[in-house]
Amino acid sequence: MSPLSSRVDDPRRAVRHGSLAAWLVAIRPRSLPVAISPVLVGAAFGWARAGEFDLIAAALVLAASLLMQVVTNMQNDVGYTARGAERHGTRTGLPRATAHGWLQSRHVRAAIVAVSVLAAAIGVWLFLQRGWPVLAIGVASLLAALAYMGGPRPIAYTPFGELTVFVFFGLVAVMGTDWVLTGEVGAASALAAAALGGLAGAALAINNHRDIVHDRQVGRRTFAVTFGERASQRLFTVLLLGPFALLPAIAATMASAWLLLPVVLLPAAGTLRRDFLRCPPGVAFNGLLFRCFLLQLVFAALLAVGAVLARVGGS
Repeated sequence: MSPLSSRVDDPRRAVRHGSLAAWLVAIRPRSLPVAISPVLVGAAFGWARAGEFDLIAAALVLAASLLMQVVTNMQNDVGYTARGAERHGTRTGLPRATAHGWLQSRHVRAAIVAVSVLAAAIGVWLFLQRGWPVLAIGVASLLAALAYMGGPRPIAYTPFGELTVFVFFGLVAVMGTDWVLTGEVGAASALAAAALGGLAGAALAINNHRDIVHDRQVGRRTFAVTFGERASQRLFTVLLLGPFALLPAIAATMASAWLLLPVVLLPAAGTLRRDFLRCPPGVAFNGLLFRCFLLQLVFAALLAVGAVLARVGGS
């Protein structure tokens, strides 16, 4: 781990006001695999089925996905601070730049507008090339990113956070990428989208399980708060291991055993689940969160490689 990442991940370490490190706290680059993974899989599955690949369109879809994640993270930072939640109870999550005074809320809000405009510009270009479905995907994704911690009733204050992540960083991102690049969505892409959405939701489930005590104090009715710790553990297990259960169906749909490659990660997933169940309350959950991000990225990479090998070399 680099000195910079150590500094921005540890709320006890000082970060200079307005510095790059302060902005990295708000942007949270270590969460970006959630945005990269579904695009990687959608592009690979689209190419494996159609045999064509538009590099420029794929790059723009990836850029848009990353920008949506950045908007979500910055909105989460400033929105949480605006509600005063950071000042109540004992919070053990990663630091928020605006809450610590490392960034001014107005500057973060201005950055959210700028990044949203950039994402919209990419969306307009893709809309002109691919038609109205791109507009629908882009508008829905941007609204979800802003609504996660914005508006009168943020998604983050409801039990639907994991579901939202499953939909937008799984179903929408994977199938949307496939559609933008090929003009259609394959059955295997739909199954892969559910798998990637599960792993993205598992990461949020770790986050919400970690913060269950604090969230209850500040009025956040997350799934973990609403249904309790046992239900939260079961949800995490389903979201984490469910994607592996989908692999045989994906392999059968594409008629290739190469799509079973991510099975090699099953022991790592089992270890992550064990550590989650045994993890003491507090900052130790942050390490599990980063492990889940990495697991999703490697899972996506192996799934994409499997799709490519299925196209190139057959079963």
